[in-house]
Formats: sequence, structure tokens, C-alpha cells
Amino acid sequence: MNKEDYIFLYQRDLKKLKAEIIAYSDEDSLWIKIPGTLNSGGNLCQHLIGNLRTYIGLELGHFPYIRDREAEFSSRLFSQSQLIKEVDYLLEIIPESLSQISDEALSTEYSQETLSIAESQSIGLVLTHLSMHLAYHTGQVNYHRRISNEKLQ
Repeated sequence: MNKEDYIFLYQRDLKKLKAEIIAYSDEDSLWIKIPGTLNSGGNLCQHLIGNLRTYIGLELGHFPYIRDREAEFSSRLFSQSQLIKEVDYLLEIIPESLSQISDEALSTEYSQETLSIAESQSIGLVLTHLSMHLAYHTGQVNYHRRISNEKLQ
């Protein structure tokens, strides 16, 4: 894949995440803990924001960010409208960050370990992993939203 492919995938999936957050029936439904699951849709969205702002925005695009990963899962860091604004911000900084690197650079080593493997990891491998991570959790948010909205009706 080249950087344009990555930009396309991230934009597509971030727009899906934004649509899911918008589709919650109200603020409270974002934070319901469904039996048998570990995280609410709001916490999953916060986690994706922290993940992408750290590993792409900060590391590749040099957009300042300080992450509190534990709080992504344990706190309400953002309201529904703030989550949407944060995803919109990702829709700006992810393409900008990726446009700063060349297609050749995708095969070079990523600056920090992200995949818990001993071998070096290329930027392309990390971007693929992060894209799959985004899609995986967006699917979980979809599932959570449909059940949460139904419970509150």
C-alpha cells in the first residue's frame, strides 16, 4: 500500500466512527456498560482518539499530544459533542501526518515499539495494524450503540 491508500482507509473509517458516535440516542447511552463487555462506546472512542493521536499524530505528524491511556477506559474525558470534535480533528491531522512521509518511508523502521514484537517494525506495518485496530473497535462501537439505544427506548 502507499500513503494515499492509508489516507483513504483512515478517512473512511474515522467517518464511520463519527457516524456511530452521532447515532447514539443520547449522551448517557454512550457510557452504558453492557453485561459481557468491558468497555462502553464512549470509552472505546476515547481509546481510539488517544491511540491515533499518539501513534500517528504525534509520532509521524509531530502534533503535540499527551496520552493518558488508563483514563481512556476509566473516565469520561469527553462529552458526545467533544468526541465528535476530536474525531473531526483526527480527520485533519491523520491525512496531514501521512502526507508528510514518502511512500519509500513506509518500509523504514517506526520510531517506537507498538506491536509487542522483538523485531523491528516498519511504518507501513504499524499503519496497517492501527487501521485494523480502528476498524475493530469501530465495529465494537456499532454493536454497543445498537444495544444501548435499544435499552434506553
